[in-house]
Amino acid sequence: MDEADVVSIAELLDERRYLLDVACWMLGSADEAECVVDEVYRRWYGLSGAVRREIARPRSWLARSAGRSCLSRLAPVERSDDTALEAGPKEVEAGVEVEVSRVLLDAPGCLSPDERARASLRVRRSDPVAPWEHDALVRAVGRACLDGDAEHLVSLLCPDVTAFFDGGGKVRALSRPVHGGRQVAHSLLTLLARRSRTALTAQSVNGRTGLVARYGRQVAAIISLDVADHRVIQVWVILNPDKLRSWNQP
Repeated sequence: MDEADVVSIAELLDERRYLLDVACWMLGSADEAECVVDEVYRRWYGLSGAVRREIARPRSWLARSAGRSCLSRLAPVERSDDTALEAGPKEVEAGVEVEVSRVLLDAPGCLSPDERARASLRVRRSDPVAPWEHDALVRAVGRACLDGDAEHLVSLLCPDVTAFFDGGGKVRALSRPVHGGRQVAHSLLTLLARRSRTALTAQSVNGRTGLVARYGRQVAAIISLDVADHRVIQVWVILNPDKLRSWNQP
C-alpha cells in the first residue's frame, strides 16, 4: 500500500476543489480548469510511488503543477510582450514560481482485466449470503468505520480481503488494490476519518446495501462490499468524480 496516497475523504475533496479554484481563477473558465486539474493528477500518477512518497506536501506540489499548466495555456496570449520573449529559462521559471505563489495566496481556501477477472471469479465461487446478513454486516462495517474501531473492523473482514479504489486518476486515491485485513481496515479508516462535515450512511447501492460517504452535501465515495462466510471478502470504493455525478445531481 502506498502511504503517500492514503488520505481522508475530506482531504481528497478539499484538495480537488482547491486546485479547481486556482485554475479557474487563473483561466476564468470552469471547463478549462477541469482539464488542467485532470492533467495535474495524470502527472501525479505518472510519478513512481517512491517519488510520490518523497513529496512532503502533495497539495503544494499539485498546486504548483496546476499553476504552471495554467501559465502554459496563457503563454500564447502573453508572447506578444517583447519582454517575455527576451527572458531566459531561469527568469521564466522564477516568474512562474512568483505567479503561482500569488495565485495560492489569492485563491479561496483501476484494475487490469486479469485482476478484475480473478476478483469476479472469487466472488462467484463464494457461498451467497441472505440479504439480511449482507445488510447487517455492511452496517456493522459502517459503524466500525464511524467509531474508528480498527480491531472490530478487522474482525468483520476476511484475513485475505482485497479492497479496490477507483479514483479514475482524478483524485489522489490509492491506485493499487490493498490486500489483507489490517491493511484494508487501515485504508478504510483513513479514507473515512471523521471530520465535522463527513457522514457515512448505509443505502441501496446497485440493489444491495452499501455505504455512501458524504462531505458536506456532496457524495464523495460509494462503497460496495462482497460478503461470504459471514465476513467481507472484497471492498469496492468508487471515488471517481465522473462516476459520482448521478449521485450529486440537484
